[in-house]
Amino acid sequence: MSDWQGSGREAASAAAPAGRPLLSLALASMLDGVHAHSGAVYLLAPDEPVLEMAVMAGLPRAFAAPWERVGLNAPVPVAEAVRERRLIWVSGDEEMARRYPRIAVVLPYPFSLAALPVATPDTAYGAVFVTWPGAHPTDLSDRERDHLTAACDRLALRLRRAADEHRPVHPEPDLLAPAAASTVAGTLGTVEAARMVARLPYGLCALDLHGRISYANPAAADLLGLPVSGLLGTQLWAAVPWLNDPVYEDRYRAALISQQVTSFVALRPPGDWLSFRLYPSTNGLSVRISRARAVSEMGRAGAPLGDGTSRLVTISQVLSLAGALTEAVGVQDVVQLVADEIAPAVGSQALVVLGSRAGRLHVLGHHGYPDPHVVERFDGMPLTAQTPGTQALSSGVPSFFESRGQLEHLYPARHATPDGMAAWAYLPLIASGRPVGTCVLAYAEPHRFPTDERAVLTSLSSLIAQALERAMLYDTKHRLAHGLQAALLPNSLPSLPTIEAAARYLPATQGMDIGGDFYDLVPLGGQAAAVIGDVQGHNVTAAGLMGQIRTAVRAYTTVGQPPEEVMRSTNRLLIDLGTELFASCLYLRLDPSRGRAVMSRAGHPPPLLRKPDGRVRVLDLAGGPLLGIDAAATYPTTEVALDPGSVLALYTDGLIESPGVDIEDALADLGRLLAETGDRPLDELADSMVQYSASASPERLDDVALLLLRARAVD
Repeated sequence: MSDWQGSGREAASAAAPAGRPLLSLALASMLDGVHAHSGAVYLLAPDEPVLEMAVMAGLPRAFAAPWERVGLNAPVPVAEAVRERRLIWVSGDEEMARRYPRIAVVLPYPFSLAALPVATPDTAYGAVFVTWPGAHPTDLSDRERDHLTAACDRLALRLRRAADEHRPVHPEPDLLAPAAASTVAGTLGTVEAARMVARLPYGLCALDLHGRISYANPAAADLLGLPVSGLLGTQLWAAVPWLNDPVYEDRYRAALISQQVTSFVALRPPGDWLSFRLYPSTNGLSVRISRARAVSEMGRAGAPLGDGTSRLVTISQVLSLAGALTEAVGVQDVVQLVADEIAPAVGSQALVVLGSRAGRLHVLGHHGYPDPHVVERFDGMPLTAQTPGTQALSSGVPSFFESRGQLEHLYPARHATPDGMAAWAYLPLIASGRPVGTCVLAYAEPHRFPTDERAVLTSLSSLIAQALERAMLYDTKHRLAHGLQAALLPNSLPSLPTIEAAARYLPATQGMDIGGDFYDLVPLGGQAAAVIGDVQGHNVTAAGLMGQIRTAVRAYTTVGQPPEEVMRSTNRLLIDLGTELFASCLYLRLDPSRGRAVMSRAGHPPPLLRKPDGRVRVLDLAGGPLLGIDAAATYPTTEVALDPGSVLALYTDGLIESPGVDIEDALADLGRLLAETGDRPLDELADSMVQYSASASPERLDDVALLLLRARAVD
């Protein structure tokens, strides 16, 4: 059993003694001990790899809405802290944007953050994060690190002890600073001071951590155009219509998170400009309002925001998950991202992504079902069938079923495709005005879908549809491109009595473009010719030119041209074609009966030769420039002894080039591998050499071609 599985059950059953809010007290102690501004405690959900926020302090919970439920594979600090069992430190907004861009999109403010696992040596229970204003030093001090680590260790021990006693821990009320009389009124101190503030010519307001107005002087009410009684208890941007804009609410969020003074200027219709200056503290904001003397009209971005938390949640979730979906490449990437981030965020336990082809549904991917066979009933289902999945796809209208009873009320049991779940959201995926599929989110328990949640899911379905459309197009082009490349390479190598041969080709793992690597082996009576090369670029043009070069080399070889003439003729062909692409090439004429090989090289990596006694050397060959550069170029030849049992390894640069690795070191490692395993059957040897390349650099930026030739004894 993995750590998270065991810890999820134990954390769910852990407890604090009656009357003692275990998590809240622990979090408050951490914040006080390191003078942090805000923080939260997460617990692992029972039986699923998800972190759930149990308590938050110092900021409105809405600020962290996209991360209320976080999958353990999500690229966020608390999940990373649990995965790696270590403290994660983010020194500021620039580092946040670099390491966690999705968080930076939603919270683009100056603050630093530390995330830690709450775990014993054998079990993880959850995680904690704490934040400081942007003025915090870029390094976490040893004292802060030690205090946070010790506090998390103590919390983990308490959770383990409580779990052993089978006492449950429940989410606790968030720790927000007291909102009474607030920042301004609370600091006035005397009645006379309050009267003085009331007589000030500029407006003063106090906002609590939720943005609600807890104090306003008469000047503020006059400037805002509302009575004091109409302001108290409301959010500023909700009470004042002309402040109903996300740009202004963003300034409030920036002040609270960064704990730095922020300001903005707003137009009060029809033509009065007001200046707002926000002074933050740990328990709210003081706002100074005055007339702006001379202000040019300011451009404003963003659509108007509604009244309150739910729409803030919606915008945050859409921004965060939109950034994630742009990173998906293929269809399976989209399915995995929905499973890892979107499903946990909305509380779903399982999902199926369906597409359509030839009038039938097809399962593009699924996740979360204990028995994967339950989703097979979707595959191949006619679009005319009366099921929720087909109806959502054909009508373009989402369907929400809060219980099995609701589902079976509209769809008889034989058509409802039961999957063992208790609630469902069927989301049509519409992109570019046409349906591309259906996303089915399933819930293990009955689940209410309030209006705001339906709006969020509908918005997310549009983003998923666009990502899925791109991914399906990518997968189609990928298949076509590599099908074309496979057609241009030899289906098999000829069987020769004096030469044993094996070849391998690996496409690049990044991007979908076709490459220009090629190889060939041509029988010539008792001799043979071999060629390997690499055309510059990764596109159809490079692939087409690769096919022309391979055909030309074979033709020039067949008419009997010697190696240097084959290379010169191929070089002139490239120049005559008028292409702007270049190609490297290595051409060999093999004569095992005489125990020799004649080689000509055009800017290609040198081959490796393994002698029968196991010694390997890099062949230092004469040669000329890349093909397609100089019409007058010559390509001198080098003759090499080729004893029976010798192995020649010809390769393209993708085999030895990888980021951060010196080419000479990579070539030396490849030579040692050839020396140690060169006696093995040639197919096994070829597999081990390309596997070495894959393990050395899992992310291949270039294609890899390998051609191995072993000289046999001549009767």
